[in-house]
Amino acid sequence: MSHSGSDAKADPSAWRALQDSLTANGERRLVLLEGDREQNLRWLSGLLPGLEIQSGLWTGPADHSPDTRLTRVTPAGARKWLGCEVSLIVWDGWHGNPPDAFAALSGALTAGGLLFWLMPPLAEWSRFADPDYSRTGLEHGPNHPFAARMADLLADDDAVIRVSPDRPESRPPVPPLPEKRFRIAATRDQEQLVQRLVRFGLGRRRRPLVVTADRGRGKSAAMGMAAAELLRQGRQDIVVTAPSEQNVETLFRHARESLGDELAEASPGILASRTGGRLRFMPVRDLLALRPEAEVVLVDEAAAIPAPLLKSVLLGWPRVAFATTVHGYEGAGRGFAIRFRQVLDQSTPQWQSVTLSEPVRWSMNDPLEALISRLFLLEADGGRLPGKTEYSAGELVIEPWEPATASDEALSRAFGLLVDAHYRTSPADLRQWLDDTAARSWRARIGDQMVGVLWCALEGGLPDELAQQVSLGTRRIRGHLLPQSLASHSGYPEAAVLRGLRVVRIAVSDEVRRAGIGQSMVQAARAYAAEQDVDYLGTSFGGSADLLAFWQTCGLHVVRVGLQQEASSGEYPLQMVAGFSQAGRDLEERIRSRLADHWLTLLPGNWQGLEPTLLAGITADLPTGPTLDKDDLRDLRNFANGHRGFQVTVPVLRKLSQVPGIMAWLNSHEALAVWCQGVLQGRPWSALQADRLCLGQREGEDRLRQVVRDLLKDGRGL
Repeated sequence: MSHSGSDAKADPSAWRALQDSLTANGERRLVLLEGDREQNLRWLSGLLPGLEIQSGLWTGPADHSPDTRLTRVTPAGARKWLGCEVSLIVWDGWHGNPPDAFAALSGALTAGGLLFWLMPPLAEWSRFADPDYSRTGLEHGPNHPFAARMADLLADDDAVIRVSPDRPESRPPVPPLPEKRFRIAATRDQEQLVQRLVRFGLGRRRRPLVVTADRGRGKSAAMGMAAAELLRQGRQDIVVTAPSEQNVETLFRHARESLGDELAEASPGILASRTGGRLRFMPVRDLLALRPEAEVVLVDEAAAIPAPLLKSVLLGWPRVAFATTVHGYEGAGRGFAIRFRQVLDQSTPQWQSVTLSEPVRWSMNDPLEALISRLFLLEADGGRLPGKTEYSAGELVIEPWEPATASDEALSRAFGLLVDAHYRTSPADLRQWLDDTAARSWRARIGDQMVGVLWCALEGGLPDELAQQVSLGTRRIRGHLLPQSLASHSGYPEAAVLRGLRVVRIAVSDEVRRAGIGQSMVQAARAYAAEQDVDYLGTSFGGSADLLAFWQTCGLHVVRVGLQQEASSGEYPLQMVAGFSQAGRDLEERIRSRLADHWLTLLPGNWQGLEPTLLAGITADLPTGPTLDKDDLRDLRNFANGHRGFQVTVPVLRKLSQVPGIMAWLNSHEALAVWCQGVLQGRPWSALQADRLCLGQREGEDRLRQVVRDLLKDGRGL
């Protein structure tokens, strides 16, 4: 589309002066283009040809681009630009504003950069029907608190440059030039990181390094410089992996520059030194499939890689370094550090951590970074509780809470609790929480201090015909996660007809966890559900033994286990329900009974990745199976005494697993993993031997025979 004949001519010289000043100051700016989209695109078409654009992005339709030098990127592809550097971005908000993508692209903008944002006038944001809502299941209610909050913040920020067709053209405000020009150079943090990476790459095995920083701190550049130095010092094979090859452009550029005359070959994704060393990029799945004999593996943008793949990389090579952001635009944030820390502590307890704080690509005073952080609460922190953490029952208050009307301080505290508690909490979740008309929230406080937050959503209530279509798989609607799953995957259309209250997120301050606060908030939600004639309370989460136990204490029971591991956490989705109405209780009982009937058949072929403690907990939670008969007991005695083979006894051993109390007893037994993997999951003995669960088939079967002898001796109702 042509944008010639603009209504108001821009002054390119004034905007070039702004670019020069921002570059000298190490700053970036948001330029808000308010009002008529076509007029603003014409204005941009007149301005951009007169500006210097080293690399630029455009997010709108390809044929609407205001400058041919701009690379079109869809918001869905924004993650590919993590770790990249651009000098100008034009974001077409009229075609949707997914918060994660907007925040991610802003992090790619370098000093001197301009971010043009086409949107309606700020006064209209609270009513703007954002096209991105249709992707999320959000309903277009009369008000949009998330957008209204952003509009207020933008209106109050003096660094935001506002341009509108109904205003006379004026020169943009140009900051004065500094006495000393900003230049992109290695910070002290970065130099120290390079040294640490080199020591790590030449040092002892199994001491992985985890680098965390906000965007623009130079961690990718440091990894590139360190890789070059490792090649100089004799390393022959260094592999870099990331979500995409585009993510490591900065890393490879700095490695190439650092090698200088020592560079012998440079081709896409590969650098070779004159000493024969090689730095190469491999997609993470190729890395795990091909298993190259790399001396060092560098993982960039680690938080955007599924957790199970990260763990496989960690355990697959002797020296692995991970780099990721603390406040993750990619929707991981501190939750990544919290979760991955558990894996590191368990698998490689001598791991090391480095944090970068000083920005490299822009100055510490950059207004755009501060603005993006405020808009999307990227630095939201649950914080630590001041003073005592003990409290009496009378001091704890559980009350309904409305995040959309809360102060920014309270909202930041609450969102920080969610970020700290959950593996993947992103700016998109903040929008969902504030704008979803079906959201219901509660908070826990001790005095004036917020110590917990519960976010729920009303779901279901679909017409019978639509529910049947969902169950048949011919229709899928946005939202209604739990009822749709129970209708389509479990096969119960009535789950979508009934009304449910789903727990979306729950979080409690570290200092007061395991004190019953979470249960108290869930109890408040249960009381609300009963008052509102809601049929059931439910939750869907990445399964873990701890979370299963928590929800059991809240009175919920397992109704479904997902077949595919979640990409973000590597865990199987687990869904639990507590019925309230007669229809809700009947639904819960029927789904659970059917899952229990199918459990032992489905388990070996679908859930071989279930962790033993969780598998035992799920099996114990399901309704019990048929009672063992005298023939079953005879087979168990013969197996226990070594007269009956394992393979022909497997059906009885699996049946035994559904006897009341058996899996609860096994959960504390040292042979739990062998039982779960050998009996229930049907893994071959060679696999158990490779995982060091047994010395081989004979020793593994002997351990199972001992388990059955212990059970028969103990009684356990057999």
